[in-house]
Amino acid sequence: MPGELPRQQFVLDTSLFITEEIRLADESLDDALGRLLDLIATARLELNISCHMPPSIHDELATMLRDRGVDEDVFERLDTWVVRKSPDRYGVTIPANIVYDFISEMSDRVDRGLRVSEQALREVEQLDPEALASPGDENGADAYMTEADRILSSMRDKYRRALRKGVLDSREDFDLLVLARELEAGVVTEDRGIISWADEFGLRYVRGGQFPTLLEEYLRATGVDGYE
Repeated sequence: MPGELPRQQFVLDTSLFITEEIRLADESLDDALGRLLDLIATARLELNISCHMPPSIHDELATMLRDRGVDEDVFERLDTWVVRKSPDRYGVTIPANIVYDFISEMSDRVDRGLRVSEQALREVEQLDPEALASPGDENGADAYMTEADRILSSMRDKYRRALRKGVLDSREDFDLLVLARELEAGVVTEDRGIISWADEFGLRYVRGGQFPTLLEEYLRATGVDGYE
């Protein structure tokens, strides 16, 4: 019986709620979120599956959804069915090897960032002095950018990718992993950096776009009405 099933827990990332992967064809964001939250609610009531979220992630998600004009009903259902819980940052232990690997990776990324900056500086040095202050010939916003502006803009993008892509780059991401470790829960995310570090933490993870299907399969396998 569903009531006898062992309790499963998941910790949800912001990316689950905003990825296009959870939407059906021509489905609005409000409708997709409503369907997702219905699945989460049914899984909680029928299968004892609970979903959690650190307060830092909740606040980040609320800001993103409000910027997208999501209906207040979505926020009410989110607060009802997704449990907000702060991670036990003092009680959860993290193996020293994980910290060692993180420091090593960040050191390597700083070196890559420096190389990106050095390459941009060399490109600026090779410009004609007049090009440093003269806007280009393109129309639109780029028409007011000098060649130096374009090099700096490109450098920012490359620098951001070198330092941030595929790595834990925020306290919110860290809260997510610590809470999942505390609860022995699966991580639900589309963020490659979080997925990579979930592996390091020894955590289960599910891609955000696959999570609705996962819940539907659980409900179907246990014979819940409406999911046969």
